[in-house]
Amino acid sequence: MNSPLSRRNLLRTLGAGTLLGGLAGCGVRPAYVSPADRAATDVSATDKRLDWANWPLYIDTDDEDTTRRPTLEAFEKRTGISVDYVEEINDNDEFFGKISPALMNHQRTGRDLIVISDWMCARFVRLGWVQELDRARQPNVTEYLDPLLRSPAFDPGRKFTVPWQSGITGIAYNRRRLGREIRHVSDLWASDLKGRVTLLSGLDEAFALLMQGNGVDITRWTADDFHEVCDQVEEQIGRGQIRRFTGNDYIKDLSSGDVLACQAYSGDVIQLQADDPDIRFVVPEEGAELWSESLMVPNLARHKANAERLIDYYYEPEVAAELATWVNYVCPVPAARDVLASAEDEETAALAEDPLIFPDKAMRERLAIARDITSEERVDFARRWNAIAGL
Repeated sequence: MNSPLSRRNLLRTLGAGTLLGGLAGCGVRPAYVSPADRAATDVSATDKRLDWANWPLYIDTDDEDTTRRPTLEAFEKRTGISVDYVEEINDNDEFFGKISPALMNHQRTGRDLIVISDWMCARFVRLGWVQELDRARQPNVTEYLDPLLRSPAFDPGRKFTVPWQSGITGIAYNRRRLGREIRHVSDLWASDLKGRVTLLSGLDEAFALLMQGNGVDITRWTADDFHEVCDQVEEQIGRGQIRRFTGNDYIKDLSSGDVLACQAYSGDVIQLQADDPDIRFVVPEEGAELWSESLMVPNLARHKANAERLIDYYYEPEVAAELATWVNYVCPVPAARDVLASAEDEETAALAEDPLIFPDKAMRERLAIARDITSEERVDFARRWNAIAGL
């Protein structure tokens, strides 16, 4: 299975020229939408359907017929709600550009439910482009959502967003080829790794882990913390330590041995380990970034109650467990672990013990959700980072 984390290759071409950043850069800002103007007449009670936009390869499919999605079909059968599921999101910025004109002009997007990365969710929340979710319709979310994910800085209490899946940005390395363990971010700068290290190219993907290596609390980092990281990376480039900056193509570099250590996503490493058990993933002792891609109901969606019902369905531990066996991300429903542990199939039961799907206590203590980059910060930060990464 191709790793769905390929979508995490962000800001490759747009960088500071994203729609929001570009508008801000020329003195124009999309108008904030007040709560009173966000809702449309909800026809969920009489129109049993909803439109859901998601990323490719981000839901379970049938082994024999990949056009079938077992958990989604079970939801439709149970509720009578027909779901038009479209895999149309390939890049956060691209999707932002696709639906932002409608949202800026107070028009429907044609979608009742969308899934985007939390750093982009933050923009939607700040602009007032999504509706507050009714937790009375979501008892499973209330009970089972991972405590680590409950209150990111951009959406305290998760009023507007609910994690679909989560992941970790840490360090991957080849233990056999390197001949030693990696435990710290600073280990990337060791002399035996000169020219054999890659960093992620996307600003939103790279900065948090590097800050954690400096002992920064990434839930409240400052501009000085960011520029200190940039200074350090520029120094390592000058030393020839960093081979290059990558999207998900670090996978082939690590597999071939051209690279011995790199910034990496936990979901990718699960895929790599299936072919090469010498590939390791480490959450450094200083910590690593926990991120999510989250479900949101955009303004003027006409099937909000149906969407809320679907979100809550995926927070049933049994459903979350079935999804986790397919996507291999950090599951946002820790209770799904017990479901998998009791499975008769040994391979399925083994997933319950995989810390990259269900982080253990020691790992969880080192995970944090980074404060997002604000619209005021983004243009200048992206300009500096993109110059360093060669974007």
